[in-house]
This record gives sequence, C-alpha cells and structure tokens, in this order.
Amino acid sequence: MWNRLFKDEKGFTGLEAAIVLVAFVVVAAVFSYVMLGAGFYTTQKSQEVVHTGVMQASSSVELSGDVIATGDAGASSTKLKNVTLCLQLTSGGSAVDMANTLIVVSAPGIAPTDLKLASDDVPTAALFGITGKYNANTNDLLERFEKFEVTVDLDAVGAAVDIEANDEFQLEIKPPQGASYTIHRQAPPSISAIMTLV
Repeated sequence: MWNRLFKDEKGFTGLEAAIVLVAFVVVAAVFSYVMLGAGFYTTQKSQEVVHTGVMQASSSVELSGDVIATGDAGASSTKLKNVTLCLQLTSGGSAVDMANTLIVVSAPGIAPTDLKLASDDVPTAALFGITGKYNANTNDLLERFEKFEVTVDLDAVGAAVDIEANDEFQLEIKPPQGASYTIHRQAPPSISAIMTLV
C-alpha cells in the first residue's frame, strides 16, 4: 500500500491550479481589453462620421418670417426693386459668418448671380446688405438667438435681372459650412410699393 501511494503521481496541487487559473484570467483580460478598445475606437469614428455628415447635409440658417419685396419707383411699377428677408440659425446650428456667405440670385432665363456681403451694409450690384441686426452684437457673425435682416437689391444686380409680375425666382444662401438654404418665391400678379411674397 505504501508503495502504491508513492508510485501514483497523478496528483494536481492547488498551487498549480491557481497558476493555470491566473494565466487564463490574464489572457482573457488582455483579449477583452483589446476587443473593447477596438470597439470603442470604431464607435467613436462612426459617431464622428455621422456628426460630420449631418453638419454637411443640413443648413445652419433658416428663414424667420416673411419675404418682403418692394417695387421699382413710380406709380406704374413693373418689376421688383429689392427683396428683404430675416435669417436666423437653425436649432442646434453652429454660428454662420455672413462675411463669407454667398447669396445666389437666379430666375428662369437669367444667369445666376453671386452676391457677397457689403462692408458698409449697403446692397449694390454684386453685394447684399445686412440692414438690421436684432439681439446681436456689432460683428457679422450670425449666432444663437440673433436675427439678421438681409436686403438684396435686385434693381442693382443688373439689367438682366428683371423680375416682373408672376415671375418665379430663388435666393440661395450658401454659408461657409453646411448645406445651402434655398428660398423659392413668385412675384405677385401686380407689382406694388411693398409686397409680401408667398
């Protein structure tokens, strides 16, 4: 019996079991750390792509209120003289630098005309003006809770831009970042001194 006990070497001590268990735990921890790190990195990159896509696909500005137009001088007005509109940021939109924003005026049969911001806020042939700033500071940055009244002088854009009664036209606002915002309007059947365009 004594001989049988010493010849049987199949025993497995608690220390060896603990070493194997610790090795398994360490390998599992390292593997899970690597997998979780890769997952977090992939999730973060996907989130950045989605946010960038949303910023590029959505416009930062929107129309606030009506589009107001005035007819040219004289009792028998035949075409629109200028168009005035109010712009504000969309909900959650980032600030828009109006100095780097373009307004493109286009109408059927008329080549699109790009307008930049006038430094003195007086609209001319190639420039649009900010004729009013509400709840705003003195800079040309359209920020949260601010509204800018923008005027486009259609009469000064050029002789080719004659928007007469029932003519359709559009103003496309192109901020430096994000999608452009397009406003489609039609001149009323009768041109008067002041009109609300619908």
